[in-house]
Amino acid sequence: MKVILLQDVKSLGKKGDVVNVSDGYARNMILPKKLGVEATPKNMNDLKLQKANAEKVAQENLEAARAFAKELETKEVILTLKVGEGGRTFGSISSKEISDAAKEQLNLEIDKKKLQLPTPIKALGVTQVPVRLHPKVTGSLKVWVKEA
Repeated sequence: MKVILLQDVKSLGKKGDVVNVSDGYARNMILPKKLGVEATPKNMNDLKLQKANAEKVAQENLEAARAFAKELETKEVILTLKVGEGGRTFGSISSKEISDAAKEQLNLEIDKKKLQLPTPIKALGVTQVPVRLHPKVTGSLKVWVKEA
């Protein structure tokens, strides 16, 4: 019997897969536990429509991320850092501080986890901080660090 999986099943496959299982396994395990439905023409058509809709939504998310990345290229955030004798800085600027400053100065919601800052910023000047907006899209935010 062909079955469309509604959830991931460890030994069979992932959600949305069409698998061939024995009639008894389908009647006694898959169907009663709502792990899958029988692969009738109507259910196959529904699956095709769901996949098309999911693909369309994924494409829209990708386009939105690209547009946000373009917008982000033109923006800059200004932060201050205490500086002592000889230009030595006290402390550093973390991704959380950059995220908070972006929200405050630019009204942009940027999750601190999306900022790809390898180490906190400890120097004055301009730093380009990569921002992972989508698995396929990475933008860049300009961060100015000035003396307090």
